[in-house]
Amino acid sequence: MITLDVTDLAIMRATQAGLPLTPKPYQQIAGQLGLTAEEVMTRMTAMQEHGIIRRIGAVPNHYKLGYRYNGMTVWNVPDEIIDELGQKVGQLDFVSHCYHRPRHLPEWPYNLFAMVHGKSQEEVDNQIQQIAELLDGCVQGYDVLYSTKILKKTGFRSR
Repeated sequence: MITLDVTDLAIMRATQAGLPLTPKPYQQIAGQLGLTAEEVMTRMTAMQEHGIIRRIGAVPNHYKLGYRYNGMTVWNVPDEIIDELGQKVGQLDFVSHCYHRPRHLPEWPYNLFAMVHGKSQEEVDNQIQQIAELLDGCVQGYDVLYSTKILKKTGFRSR
């Protein structure tokens, strides 16, 4: 277990709305906090390794990029092979994230989730068909939950 100090909390506060959109974001944060860029990166890496920061990555606004059709595909696949199937689905270029979630029987039999994005309904339908073909014979049912608005697109918030 890692103990966060004042500097770690300052880094988290400085990055909670995202990294600055500059060519050298770590240098900018370091300058704000009176640190070196290396110290910022080292501390953020340590926080990530200890599970305090889940990931560091881009969070695009799909709507602004023209992707108006965003669907969370949910699949009922055998638990014994879900890791193998999830790896295959997660490697598809059009899947932004893919993960295993618990079933909530009898109402919710789905255990494999994969988010797809398209500029048309036809594009998303094609992507869903490709996933179904990849899962070939392992699908015991599926559904698609389409986004109607953007929800939380932020990280940690301190008080």
